[in-house]
Amino acid sequence: STLPAVAEELLREIKKAFQETSQVPDDLLLGLKFIFGPSAVPALDLVDQRSVTRVRAPSGRILYQVLGSSGKLYTCYSSCHFCTCPAFGFSVLQKSESLLCKHILAVYLSQAMGACQELAVSEEQLTNILLAEEEDEG
Repeated sequence: STLPAVAEELLREIKKAFQETSQVPDDLLLGLKFIFGPSAVPALDLVDQRSVTRVRAPSGRILYQVLGSSGKLYTCYSSCHFCTCPAFGFSVLQKSESLLCKHILAVYLSQAMGACQELAVSEEQLTNILLAEEEDEG
């Protein structure tokens, strides 16, 4: 994975705690805020609103779509932690101010908490999602 070990461990602890108690304890919430900064609370809001959808094609290829607070749909790739939102390009890639944007953090948290919506699509539909993103950027 591409996350620092401390972030990986925190997400594992959140998953374990959530499986046992269906809650994220305060100490882990504080850890989230410490490691991920200002994206932690908005990411938790996205998880609470069930805004994360795992899109799976028959080939096994997976991407995530996150309905942002602005109502725009962003495509995230947890395998290389990349998001199509402007904040990712600016805060993560250009300025290196954040490890990741709230959308990718929401993907990781929804995986840990079992809160992903599921959507099965054809290979063609998956390709169309990816091509639509390229057109948005170009």
